[in-house]
Amino acid sequence: MENNIRNEIKSYIAASGWTLTDIVKELNSKYGTTTTTQNISNKLTRGTLKYIEAKQIASIIGRDIKWL
Repeated sequence: MENNIRNEIKSYIAASGWTLTDIVKELNSKYGTTTTTQNISNKLTRGTLKYIEAKQIASIIGRDIKWL
């Protein structure tokens, strides 16, 4: 399951034309975080990305998270 979520998030990022590095730069700039690309990548791999982080990434790439 974690791998599916990781792949889904990474595919949305790629489809939007962003790179993970650019996402991290925007997260740090827009939300005042101090995260690194490696940190986000590790969270995606381990399945430990926080919901707020997922919402922030979605916002940056112009997507919404919807509950079904």
